[in-house]
Amino acid sequence: MAARKRLFEAVFPPPTQKSLPTPTATPILGQGSFGPSFGTPAQSQDDSVSESIRFERAWHHATELLAIKNVPLAPKDALQDTDAIRDKWVKRPSQTALDAIAYVLSHKIRSTGKDDDLLHWYSQEVGRHYLDLQLPGLFDLLSPSRGLESLYALLRTLAGIHHVYVFPFEHYVYPRLPQDQAHMELERFRDILHAMIRTSLSRTNYRQLSKKFLTEWSSIVLGINRDAKDEHEDEDAMSRDGDAGQSIHQTSPDEARRKIANLLVLMDEHGLGGLEAQKDFAEVVNELMAAYVKKNYARRWASPSAAPTELRDWIQGDFASFVIENVSHLSGGRLEDETPLTNITFQDISNWQDRIINDLGTLRLKELFNVVVDWESNSLGAIEDLKQYTTSTSSRSHLVLYFAQVISQRLLHPGASTTQILQTYIYIIRAFAVLDPRGVLLDRLARPIRRYLRERDDTVNIIVTGLLADPDPDSFTNPPDTLIELALELNKISDDPTNHDESLADLDFDDLNWSPDPVDAGPDYRKSKSTDVISTLTSLFDSKEVFVKEFQSVLSTRLLDPGCALEKEERVLELLKLRFGEGMLQACEVMMRDVVDSMRTDAWVKREQRMEAKSTGPGTELGIGMHVSAKILSRLYWPEMSEESFKLPPQLQILQERYAEGFSRFKSTRKLTFLDALGVVDVELFLEDRRINERVPAAHASVIYTFQDEAPPSSGRGTQGQEVVTPVTKTQSQLAEELQMDNTLLEASLNFWVSKLVLAKSISPQTQEATYTVLETLPGISGTDPILPSTTSSNTTTNPSTLAIASAAATAASAPSLTTSEDLTDARLAPFYPFIVGMLTNQGSMPVGRIVGMLQMVVPGGFPFGGEELRGFLGRKVEGGELGVEGGKFGVRKKT
Repeated sequence: MAARKRLFEAVFPPPTQKSLPTPTATPILGQGSFGPSFGTPAQSQDDSVSESIRFERAWHHATELLAIKNVPLAPKDALQDTDAIRDKWVKRPSQTALDAIAYVLSHKIRSTGKDDDLLHWYSQEVGRHYLDLQLPGLFDLLSPSRGLESLYALLRTLAGIHHVYVFPFEHYVYPRLPQDQAHMELERFRDILHAMIRTSLSRTNYRQLSKKFLTEWSSIVLGINRDAKDEHEDEDAMSRDGDAGQSIHQTSPDEARRKIANLLVLMDEHGLGGLEAQKDFAEVVNELMAAYVKKNYARRWASPSAAPTELRDWIQGDFASFVIENVSHLSGGRLEDETPLTNITFQDISNWQDRIINDLGTLRLKELFNVVVDWESNSLGAIEDLKQYTTSTSSRSHLVLYFAQVISQRLLHPGASTTQILQTYIYIIRAFAVLDPRGVLLDRLARPIRRYLRERDDTVNIIVTGLLADPDPDSFTNPPDTLIELALELNKISDDPTNHDESLADLDFDDLNWSPDPVDAGPDYRKSKSTDVISTLTSLFDSKEVFVKEFQSVLSTRLLDPGCALEKEERVLELLKLRFGEGMLQACEVMMRDVVDSMRTDAWVKREQRMEAKSTGPGTELGIGMHVSAKILSRLYWPEMSEESFKLPPQLQILQERYAEGFSRFKSTRKLTFLDALGVVDVELFLEDRRINERVPAAHASVIYTFQDEAPPSSGRGTQGQEVVTPVTKTQSQLAEELQMDNTLLEASLNFWVSKLVLAKSISPQTQEATYTVLETLPGISGTDPILPSTTSSNTTTNPSTLAIASAAATAASAPSLTTSEDLTDARLAPFYPFIVGMLTNQGSMPVGRIVGMLQMVVPGGFPFGGEELRGFLGRKVEGGELGVEGGKFGVRKKT
């Protein structure tokens, strides 16, 4: 406050620095009266009177009349009418004082400074009274706890102050000024007064109060609903007098419009208008435009979108008339004026329309991730709205940067599955094909997504599994989290299915629709004429060989399934030939032909050897209903398969020998080699209290078969006379020796049967060796001959022993399964690993391509693996901490 007072005194000096008027008692050459009236011809006796003394006497009378009482105008005094305020604060003029004012204004004797200027003196007097006496009271009025009531009290007090300051000037000074200067001087005084009020209140919260007031009432006029929280705030901010006595949310639009007009007119009349008030009003309506868009168009994504047209009409109609009317009030217009006093043009309205379209684009940009995720729910309208927003290079860049950040936070993280990421990526491709057909935005946005997908180990497998999925969303044959979108996309018939390679698109000189690359395209931008989701996904990696090999692996698994019908696989293979070419899928075609030929061969062999399921002859005495079928595979064209061997049940061994004998008769030049680890057996187990049917690998069947090789001994009779059978029990070492099976495969098979509650596992305290016992009966299971599902019934959980069995079953179910294709690849590459380590140690880090090239030169017969297989093998070594990788080059990790 001290700094502000010094600043004000620099413009308006305090009374101690002003020239004091000559007292009334000062003699004028012996005369005791004021002298002749002003304006009359000078008499001869007055010739000796000093003109300066007469001016001082007139100055004294004028300033005495215009001086303001040294008492502040209290807010309660402002509630009185103007006559009462004038009687208390404004002095009644005498004719002598009025004549003195006229004399001072018409005589400019001393021009050395502003002390002789009555207008300047009155401005200083007003400033002194306002800053010293009135301003502290105004500060007390603006209390945040009083809300809008304090704003009304401030305006009422300013109205009273304005009347006290302006009335003497307007009625005592203004009529005695020259006609060509009177109006100009009055307006100049008002400008000084208003500037002083605005400057002194600039650091208070009156602007925040007025903006809140305007926001609340304008939202009613423009039809913008507010939240319940805002309505409660309005009720708390209700004034207890005047126009503020009614809750805001109970006001009609017409009444709200009238209240806004009254407020703006009062602010303009009493010094709170001007450019700052217009700026505040502009900020309010700017926020209301965004609020209107959000309230009326949030999550309205239907196509075709009418939002841009509706918003432009709203701006040109309701919004423009509202703004023009209120800007006129802030520019000196009055309520009774029919023609608004404003310089708003049609160009301004056009700019407002562009602004609200930007607000719509901002809203759609914030909703873009949800729009993409809900793409199947007809969210095309949101992309149509966003298309009108991305008309400039800056807006397009902002969209890419913002959406890339959203994707990084909401999608590209470990919590999202690869299927979800791929599904969203497909929707992004489709959405941005509408938003930007040239593909520039998608080209820039997809790079972090593609880079992240390349780092996921299951990306290729999920893509291939999706290609082979059933396109019917309601199908029960698809595994969980299957990317059905790829199957649907694959079944679409494109306009040119034989040409999906667009690498030579720019060299098509006959293309009359050719156009140069967009200005915001990157240096490595590659435009596309069509949006092919499958081609986009299969180009994630540098070579299509990765997808072809994975497709071959997944296809082999499906073809070896006894329930495979081949129709869907054949169709998918034919469609993929159009995209990848027949050469890359030749091995897959051979695999399909092997399966088809195997059906005919299998039927002939079983008919020749009388091995049909219902036949009677050699072999039926070995096992009732036991029969065997085989699929004959061309070894060179199928992926690497497990060749682990183990001892099969004797019945199956005999059936295999008879089948091989029959095949040798059908094709005498070829020999069968059975891959036992790939066999599938339908097993039916008969236990005391239940019956279990399962289709399991041959290893599982061999393991469970060993538990019924010998008849179980009887351990006596029970309490009710029934015979009690001692369950078969075997140790893991006994099973390994008997079956000649690898421990890993044996443990996986045992864990499977433990998870099915067929076997129970226990650890011997003496030898710490695992022992497995057949669960002939389950605690809590009653009834005769029930068929158990994969999980136990609910009543078994009440028995403690059942709980222990179920816990062991759950642990076994989570145990690792059989050997994977990665394990087989690692086993085949293991002999080459020491040489690779020595090469990296001697020659330093190398990329995969160079490692393969060197192995091709030094390995006799050539290196039998490709770059991608070696990359996966080395990557697993990196995960194990044996190797390191930097910049795509693998090297030996330095020991610390």
